[in-house]
Amino acid sequence: MTRIEATEAEITALETALYDALNPLVTGVRARETGLPAERMGDADPVDVTLSVLSCWKIVDATVERLTAGAARTAGSYGASYERLGAAWGITRQGARKKWPDAVERPRAGIPEPSTVELFGGIAELYWDPVPNGWRWKGAAADGTPGEADGSHPLGSREEAAAYAGAFLKEHAGGG
Repeated sequence: MTRIEATEAEITALETALYDALNPLVTGVRARETGLPAERMGDADPVDVTLSVLSCWKIVDATVERLTAGAARTAGSYGASYERLGAAWGITRQGARKKWPDAVERPRAGIPEPSTVELFGGIAELYWDPVPNGWRWKGAAADGTPGEADGSHPLGSREEAAAYAGAFLKEHAGGG
């Protein structure tokens, strides 16, 4: 997924809508803090008013963060991976996993489907090994060298197996 870009007109409309939504919150907060009615807001110290605005943006920020996490969980419930969540947010897969740790459910039942990694002219298969309960990889590099996970410990995720396989394929890329 490519990152979505907004036009200048869309950003301006969004800012206007956010200011319109923020104004009643600021007015209510200022009235509670000062005891002054909204129509006397102009009598308040301008620094206090602007600090109230800043405090209210913090409330908006926390609300957006909560709504964003909900959107990530919804996307994950429909099958989006952390890689896709990260791409949509403009961060890495690992960043998305850290930001929304519960957004993507790991499959619990059955054996996960194998997949392949093709890099540097070689190919490796990533597969789930139920006996040690972990991921493995096996492949052939571009220079013809066969390779596989060393078997000393199962790998914790498909991504970890892909990283080891990718390092092997790079090391034996040939052509050098």
